[in-house]
Amino acid sequence: MAGRRSDTRERIQQVALELFVERGYEQTSLREIAERLDVTKAALYYHFRTKEDIVASLLDDLAASLDEVLAWARTQQDPDPARAELIRRLARLVEGQFGPVMRFMQDNQPALKDFHDRNPLVGRMKELFGIITAGMDDPAAKLRARLALAALMIGNSPQFQEEDQDADHAEVALRVALELVSPHERPSGAAT
Repeated sequence: MAGRRSDTRERIQQVALELFVERGYEQTSLREIAERLDVTKAALYYHFRTKEDIVASLLDDLAASLDEVLAWARTQQDPDPARAELIRRLARLVEGQFGPVMRFMQDNQPALKDFHDRNPLVGRMKELFGIITAGMDDPAAKLRARLALAALMIGNSPQFQEEDQDADHAEVALRVALELVSPHERPSGAAT
């Protein structure tokens, strides 16, 4: 029975996120989410009392996924060779659940300003920046490492994807991020 509750919760999150991206957070009501799900508002309330609860659950789930990446990164003894693998792991996260949530957050910043203090991703992103720049003394290298993370996010953005619909945006973003974080190494699969 717990599996069914979890499936319903995930379905609610997915539909709510779709509506938030399509219509905007403020323009989406719980009634519209329930209608798209073809459930009653009471059934929706069983899982989430408010839209804020849905957003908080999305951020918490994403934070848990990011925790897995951070846990791996914390175990790495030498940050230099681990950077490329860290970028690859983050790219998979961005391609999966992180991308749509980040797009939603970016497109709805004014509506979500009150979430900033409660956003579980803020501290984790700070830690991620610290891990990816560990052992770097050169300010330019630190900036490139931080830009690598931004490349992953931008590569998954709808604006970037609209500019060149024939490109594999995830692959382009990963290649650029790897070049930024390890400029002296050629990413695997790159032409020689």
